[in-house]
Amino acid sequence: MKNKTYYPVLLLFTILCILPASVLADEKKEETIYDQRLALYKKTETITEIPWYFIAAVDQYERQIHKDIEEDQVISIRIPDEIWYGAGNNSTDINTIQLFQGIGKDGNGDHKADPTNGEDVLYTMASYIKKYGYTEEDFKIALWNYYNRDLTVQTIKNTAKVFKKFNGIHLTDRDFPVATNYNYSYRNTWGDRRGFGGNRIHEGTDIFADYGTPVHSTTYGVVELKGWNLYGGWRIGIRDIFNIYHYYAHLSGYEEELKVGQIVKPGDVIGSVGSTGYGPPGTSGKFPPHLHYGMYKDNGYSEWSFDPYPYLRKWERMAKNK
Repeated sequence: MKNKTYYPVLLLFTILCILPASVLADEKKEETIYDQRLALYKKTETITEIPWYFIAAVDQYERQIHKDIEEDQVISIRIPDEIWYGAGNNSTDINTIQLFQGIGKDGNGDHKADPTNGEDVLYTMASYIKKYGYTEEDFKIALWNYYNRDLTVQTIKNTAKVFKKFNGIHLTDRDFPVATNYNYSYRNTWGDRRGFGGNRIHEGTDIFADYGTPVHSTTYGVVELKGWNLYGGWRIGIRDIFNIYHYYAHLSGYEEELKVGQIVKPGDVIGSVGSTGYGPPGTSGKFPPHLHYGMYKDNGYSEWSFDPYPYLRKWERMAKNK
């Protein structure tokens, strides 16, 4: 008769063998998607001479504004049918599209312009941009004429800068906004009532720490705003590559030479904890020192606050496990 512990031990051994393999498979799948995207961006650059990071930034922006993007979808740009095919047309034949003054183009050599084909879509978007020229200013003009929205243009331009600097698109690292080797505490305060300046809700999480505790960038992005705010005191706004605006408030000061337009990465020191705000520039000490950290999502039409607490808990674990 077999030992009674045999089957439980065998089951445990099987689980331990399978779990790492499944995790590795998920990681490999993610790597493959990023590799496929980058390969297509660089192929499009080769045939259009539009820098790959411009093309990648447009695709990254659209990936964030569409709610029904599949997890394994490689390319996310969606060009409206009336622009792709031309008014009154629904044929993918490139000659017909040209006749109806559509912009759809054949990027994979099959003589069709298919708006569901990633190569066709990237080649079409890059060709549209190419009409305006090759400089960053030309890129800005092309984006404005296509999207007609300043924030969209700024977001895509900044994402392109980040991709160019780090020479890649798989930028998923994160950090906790307060140095974890200092004393700090926080709880979920998003949605709490605030009275200064009239009744309003608290659009962030307060992380209490001593004066001067280093404040870190949580993400890859670009400094979009820096300066005084009546409610937030000395504050910094960083827009990341996922169309999210990260708001750091009540700072006692900024990291030396930090400026608007600067590219940052997770862990970069951008300032220090303070208690500024609730008054004219320089007002401090009306509340205990803490960092107010907020997150705002842009969907291409509007921007709204959402609860950062679950993300902070995750990033805290990531920071402490490094």
